Amino acid sequence: MAALVYQMMSSTALVSLGLYHMIATTRNHLRFPQSYFARPYHPFPLSISSSSHNHRLKFLQLYLVIAFLAVAIVHQTVASLDADPLLKGRTPVHYFTSLQSAASLFLFLLLTLALLLSEWIPSLLPLPTDLIFGLAAALFYLQSFVSWGAAAVQTSDLQAKCDSISGRISAQASILCLVLACQPRLFVADVGLGASMSLQGLWVLQTGLSLSVDAFIPEGCHKLLDVVNGVEGSTKCDLDESKFRAVAILDLVFLVHVMFVLLIVMVTYAMTAKSVGIRRMGSYEALPNDNSHIQMKSLSGTQA
Repeated sequence: MAALVYQMMSSTALVSLGLYHMIATTRNHLRFPQSYFARPYHPFPLSISSSSHNHRLKFLQLYLVIAFLAVAIVHQTVASLDADPLLKGRTPVHYFTSLQSAASLFLFLLLTLALLLSEWIPSLLPLPTDLIFGLAAALFYLQSFVSWGAAAVQTSDLQAKCDSISGRISAQASILCLVLACQPRLFVADVGLGASMSLQGLWVLQTGLSLSVDAFIPEGCHKLLDVVNGVEGSTKCDLDESKFRAVAILDLVFLVHVMFVLLIVMVTYAMTAKSVGIRRMGSYEALPNDNSHIQMKSLSGTQA
């Protein structure tokens, strides 16, 4: 149950971060299309508080990311030390895969701290935007490598499939960050990065449900009742046919999540465009329809 709660928290954080990134990116692109460029993070509107708190709220997004990353690192470190003698005990496989995940999250934490420091004190650590996106691309690729490595050594077919799909999403985010490092004005890639974070968050939740909740475990597969902590192979499929069916179901569920994220992108763009459009058009007045007030200079020298 603790693992499911952690995955629900991680899912909420990733979906919220991705949704906020999409809204802020779309808003900036619609308001300033000529000067638009991708940003690693978007500060919160400063008008929501008094001037004395503006400087603190400006970096609120980075503070939240640092807090969630710290919780994730602690969770992965504690999970690596968890022993379950009914399965494998304290095996090197489970130990090192958890530590690899914690190490990759720690690198994301360092990058976030560096970004905060560069924004807080630009003269101390000036990091250009393309360098930040380049480093993020490398870290996302490392995260996908960790997920694929964990999938290769999993004894649970469901867990391996979930880790493999998570690695694909991280690889997609890596490609988008690399594109933004080279083309920071590419709006599609910037929105796609936010969509990838939201998709990763939804898949983290789906992973927890598919491995921990009986109602979401595919037919023919089951949890080992004696396993309390749910680590490393606690969900098994009895037959190969059940395993193939479960993997196919996970592929179908992933496509459903992709379609749902695409719907979120379209709705987010439409609502943001409507909001920004109303504000942009509010200062304009319609031209008069009465042409009697319009004086036209007569043409001379024309021939019938």
